[in-house]
Amino acid sequence: MSSSNINDIKNIINSEIYNDITHRPIEEEYHFYDAVKNGDMNYIRKNLESKAFTDPEGMGILSSNQVRNIRYHFVISTAMITRYCVDGGMELERAYRLSDYYIFHMDELKTVDDIASLHDRMVLDFTANMALLRNRKVISKSILKCIDYIYKNIDTRILTYELAEYVGLSENYLSRLFSKELGISLSDYIREKKIDKATLLLKYTDMSAAEIANHLSFSSQSHFIQIFKKSTGVSPKKYKDRLS
Repeated sequence: MSSSNINDIKNIINSEIYNDITHRPIEEEYHFYDAVKNGDMNYIRKNLESKAFTDPEGMGILSSNQVRNIRYHFVISTAMITRYCVDGGMELERAYRLSDYYIFHMDELKTVDDIASLHDRMVLDFTANMALLRNRKVISKSILKCIDYIYKNIDTRILTYELAEYVGLSENYLSRLFSKELGISLSDYIREKKIDKATLLLKYTDMSAAEIANHLSFSSQSHFIQIFKKSTGVSPKKYKDRLS
């Protein structure tokens, strides 16, 4: 840690402002994270409407700079929510991809209001995903079989008629049933899982965007980049650069 950062911390600790700060009860934080984990959209919406994230009453001072301070709180909040959601059953890589996505975006913002607004979006996104996950408790055998096929064949070009034949349903009925039970279209789900795989390849291999596009059976490199950016907010190259 640099001497300037050490002095910054000393100034905060010795300031009258710091001495007057009272942190919010830990039970409130646990209740908040549990609400996200349980997909409790009503509680979370009310919490966000109260502007609790930026309420100086109970918010610790991690930096004398306001923007830097809220950045630190954003990262802590995102990390805690990620771990709670994984504990609640969210797929590990999906949770990490959401976390990476929002922290990447936050790093580009310059004002407290913009960061706070992104924080609210992040919380709602995780909560909505957990609500969807809880609703998946009642899934038909056909859809479970369909999901298993997608995971096993994610590197190939997955066509609806092939899935329909595999599970023994018509294409139209499978598409309607999938959307009804999972709350997402079949094609969007397949794209989502391909992007999940793409982020893993970017993290842990030296494959280029062109190689990944080919490996995951996208129609072209440009199509892959377009879908990846729409899903994560950044291009594959920028995503890779930020990992280094």
